[in-house]
Amino acid sequence: MAKIHMLLQGKGGVGKSMIAAIIAQYQISRGDTPLCIDSDPVNHSFEGYTGLNVQRLNIIDGDEINSRKFDDLVELLAMTRDDVVIDNGSSSFVPLSNYLISNQVPELLQMLQHELIIHTVVTGGQAFFDTLNGFKMLAQQLPAPTKFVVWLNPYWGPIEYDGIGFEQTKAYTEQKQRVAAIIQIPDLKKETFGRDLSDMLQAHQTFDEALADSGLHIMTRQRLKLIRTNLFQLLDIAAVV
Repeated sequence: MAKIHMLLQGKGGVGKSMIAAIIAQYQISRGDTPLCIDSDPVNHSFEGYTGLNVQRLNIIDGDEINSRKFDDLVELLAMTRDDVVIDNGSSSFVPLSNYLISNQVPELLQMLQHELIIHTVVTGGQAFFDTLNGFKMLAQQLPAPTKFVVWLNPYWGPIEYDGIGFEQTKAYTEQKQRVAAIIQIPDLKKETFGRDLSDMLQAHQTFDEALADSGLHIMTRQRLKLIRTNLFQLLDIAAVV
């Protein structure tokens, strides 16, 4: 049985591709060989990680799912024995979500003895309610046995409103039983840890590539190593990846 890790969130720029890359690198660190797929019709950020051998598969034509190309994706999933990481763009969020539901894809994957895990992102700042509603919609509409992992990304500010954090929101408490794990991304100091991570992401480097890059300062590589250790420990605790 393979685990199908799918990134879904209707808000752009919240870190989906970063999280997809982290999941893939975590699995590689354990000796696995995940099948990595970028289906974002616009940005293809995940595909930029050449060290992860990401396949590009555009399943969108205009504003609609191309059913034949989606069929190709399902064929890949049906045949794989390895876990899969799929990064999806914000522009495909609504049509892809609707297609998954109307075609009973979660049930199909279960029949194929695969496990569908939806990873979604909730951020702070002005996007808090947009990303929260994205999680709520997915949890309400995608049926069991779909599992959810919520990544809390504090890059744009504290993930709360009037002192109410994500785990106190009605959206979460009503869907708590659907959430397999909550992963709190560390709030990194932007002038040091945050900048180092941002530069690495802009270069589409994996942690291993950055740590082997003699062109980076020793302390930059040390901070990246600490970030990797922290993130991988969070995934160890989550125990769903």
